[in-house]
Amino acid sequence: MTAMPDSEKLFKGPCEFVAGAATFEAIPRLRLPEVAFAGRSNAGKSSLINALTHRTSLARVSQTPGATRQINFFALAGTLILADLPGYGYAKASRSLAQAWQSLIVAYLRGRPNLRRVILLVDARRGVMNTDNEAMDLLDEAAVSYLVVLTKSDALPRGGREGALTECRAAIAARIAAYPDVLATSAVTKEGLEDLRAHIAALAGP
Repeated sequence: MTAMPDSEKLFKGPCEFVAGAATFEAIPRLRLPEVAFAGRSNAGKSSLINALTHRTSLARVSQTPGATRQINFFALAGTLILADLPGYGYAKASRSLAQAWQSLIVAYLRGRPNLRRVILLVDARRGVMNTDNEAMDLLDEAAVSYLVVLTKSDALPRGGREGALTECRAAIAARIAAYPDVLATSAVTKEGLEDLRAHIAALAGP
């Protein structure tokens, strides 16, 4: 019988909610290696997290942009923490609320020594927008390594996917903290999920 790849074992293992934090003081101090998921509101972050972990409701999926207003932490197979960050760039969020979200994320990024990488999600249908570039500026400034991942790639024809990948690669070419590649994924067709699981599994603890 063929042995199950380490990444598949990891993501088919138990995944439990640890804590939710709406303020910096509420962020739990965890020792396991951590991978955070960030992206524009409604970029498909929750759907991707659920698909990666072979679940349907681990992360909340909402049709309302800006629904996630706190950082949610999940322990994956006792070896890795997944952090679901609030979405950014929601136009209808009040200015004070948007500033509070940004302050929370900045504090989290700068005070998390166990954070191995941020998975920065970009909606393939819209490409890299100003708010995505602002998020990359923030990550570069904080010296936090990040991997850009296209979501909802099933919504584009194959030629469109290649164009979106080319655009993203050009956007990160001069970025100091960006991982030097871009992945295209779909929570619907499962495209790219195995590659993303393998990338994340390599960051997990023993």
